[in-house]
Amino acid sequence: MLKIGSHVGMSGKDMLLGSAKEAYSYGANVFMAYTGAPQNTRRKDVSELKIDEAWDYMKEHDIEEIVIHAPYIINLANTVKPETYDIAEQFLATELERSAAMRSKVMVLHPGSHVGAGVEAGTAQIIHGINQVLTRDSQVCIALETMAGKGSEIGRSFEELARIYDGVIHNEKLRVCFDTCHVNDAGYDLVNDLSGVLTAFDKVLGTDQIAVFHINDSKNPCGAGKDRHENFGFGNIGFEPLYELIRMKEFEEIPKILETPYVKDPENGKKSYAPYRHEIGMIRKGIFDPSLMERILSENQK
Repeated sequence: MLKIGSHVGMSGKDMLLGSAKEAYSYGANVFMAYTGAPQNTRRKDVSELKIDEAWDYMKEHDIEEIVIHAPYIINLANTVKPETYDIAEQFLATELERSAAMRSKVMVLHPGSHVGAGVEAGTAQIIHGINQVLTRDSQVCIALETMAGKGSEIGRSFEELARIYDGVIHNEKLRVCFDTCHVNDAGYDLVNDLSGVLTAFDKVLGTDQIAVFHINDSKNPCGAGKDRHENFGFGNIGFEPLYELIRMKEFEEIPKILETPYVKDPENGKKSYAPYRHEIGMIRKGIFDPSLMERILSENQK
């Protein structure tokens, strides 16, 4: 069975229950969320997140699992500012605890940016940080995300992620989040050599290490190193390679999460609309709909 969903919000009185309701409104059977605002460390106590209510709702509506995304402010690769690294390490430990409380098995983490110190120094710092927070008893796996290669990001190649694996003591608690936009922008040709890309990944890390897919098209050509997501089938990767990937039998049980951009209202720059219900519907049908953006706008402008 296809496990497909999107990134959803978590706020207001309903918190995780609201996330589950939003996911269901899109026709999703999995979803991804933050444990709180991604731009700061302020967090509500887990007792306020309506976790039990959310899981009761999920069971009633066939939503099977959730993925947590670590906030972008966590940068374990920073050796330039010790205070930035210290916050990252401490906050990562807290986020893992919150993820476990929310009954997620996987937390997606951007490996980090070395901010000029170099890949070797940044990688060593990432390894140190993960070793500080992961133990053999950790209930949640950290899924290192494949990165696009912009700026000083670490994780732009499969080999860079493998070096983190090599240094982490309890790397049985590591996994990978395979982001299709990022992989494309990093220079892996999903369009013309999908099989070759997956073979290369399998040799370096093992496809069994993929715990989550971020299914995003890209506004950029292969190798651009820019990381700009596009709606499913409307970018430089296109519908067919993405659809082929998510329908592969070996990945049937792996959650596929859409992080595609909201559709902007051309008549009102302050408004934009979630595309996920329409994209999930198109994916389930398996037929590309070139009029999808127009239909989203038409439906929401009524």
